[in-house]
Amino acid sequence: MNRWWRRGCAGLLAAALLVGAGAGCDAAGQDRPGITVMLFGDAEEITGYRALIDAFEEANSDAEVTLSPVATQDELMARLTSSFAGGRPPDVFLINYRRYGQFAAQRAIEPVQSYLDASTVLKESDFSPRALDAFRFDGTALACLPQNLSSLVVYYNADLFRAAGVPLPQAGWDWNDFLAAARGLTGDGRYGLGVEPSIARLAPFVWSNRGELVDDPTRPTTLTLRGDPATRRAVDWFLDLQLRHHVVPPDAEEQSESSEARFLRGTLGMYLSSRVAVPTLRTIDGFTWDAAPLPVAPGGVPASILHSDAYCMSAGLPDHSEAWRFIEFAMGVTGQQTLARSGRTVPSRLDVATSPAFLDPAQPPRSSRVFLDAEPHLRATPRTATWARVEREADTLLTEVFYGRVDRAAGLANLEEKLRPLFAAPVGTGP
Repeated sequence: MNRWWRRGCAGLLAAALLVGAGAGCDAAGQDRPGITVMLFGDAEEITGYRALIDAFEEANSDAEVTLSPVATQDELMARLTSSFAGGRPPDVFLINYRRYGQFAAQRAIEPVQSYLDASTVLKESDFSPRALDAFRFDGTALACLPQNLSSLVVYYNADLFRAAGVPLPQAGWDWNDFLAAARGLTGDGRYGLGVEPSIARLAPFVWSNRGELVDDPTRPTTLTLRGDPATRRAVDWFLDLQLRHHVVPPDAEEQSESSEARFLRGTLGMYLSSRVAVPTLRTIDGFTWDAAPLPVAPGGVPASILHSDAYCMSAGLPDHSEAWRFIEFAMGVTGQQTLARSGRTVPSRLDVATSPAFLDPAQPPRSSRVFLDAEPHLRATPRTATWARVEREADTLLTEVFYGRVDRAAGLANLEEKLRPLFAAPVGTGP
């Protein structure tokens, strides 16, 4: 077993709450080993992960898993940073590829490559190569094993489209079609579109217009939101959704009610998000909704951004066998099917992604295949030690521009200047 916390049972609850320790007690009151899993998600997502853990424990009667959930990715980063600093990290943690770089650079992750190579249960060819590549921090060996392969899509309220006489989204639509739909859906207390002003939401539009986010995807030194003409056209088009066309809820209204909440209430025509939104959207019973691909830039190419989370093992544990046993189960057919049925993930296992467990047309969205169709067009942001910090700061400054709090030209210039030093910042200077 990977970790034996020799504590009295009376102290286990308090310790688990403090550090997420995975120990437990058997019926006789004796300490027993456990696996600690830390991850992020809302209530609907966590329900899916609890089902996965229940299935693992049922199949492995000698194992016990302590789930340590947090609500947001930022909270996860803070918790991981403090747990590593305190020498009590979780056995397994689930993290997005855009955020694992700082831990990989600090060698805080036990690479999974050798475990996968030796596995008789899993093999690399089981999984999407695009998802796998995002977790090759050094470009070769797998640091973590990706459990999902999502993309940014357009969720839409089909009833609002029909009521407004707006054609439903379809494959091959372009920015002009998208904007026309957003305009046609805006009015009478409704908005056509909800989109977070962030690098992750902006990136696919930049790539679709044949632009680039950074000067060098492998060794970036700066963002290129202004200098590259194709990129700048995409940035301006994205900003104009709010600043010129007003099809997105303005600052004050977004603060009072999020776009997701507005979509759930039926007063938002389209909502841009990844597969993570599906468990919450499945609570809708007042209208019909579905998913469509992102629009393509006129004269551009189809593009979307990879959304992928992976199971990582903390480095420095005496024994990783139990942590790997959990990951093997979670990434096997049964584990991937369990999460697929929850609606939370697009399975990274190719056989499960193309199975009824994921593509069941009786479960919304009916067009789940849109996530699979996007796979050839997925791109990833840089996997560097400081990318999470770059993106977090960029999102804050981009929000200022998007909502008109600062001048567009001055705001974008300030964004690039302030972020340039972060690309070369030393590792470990913040979560």
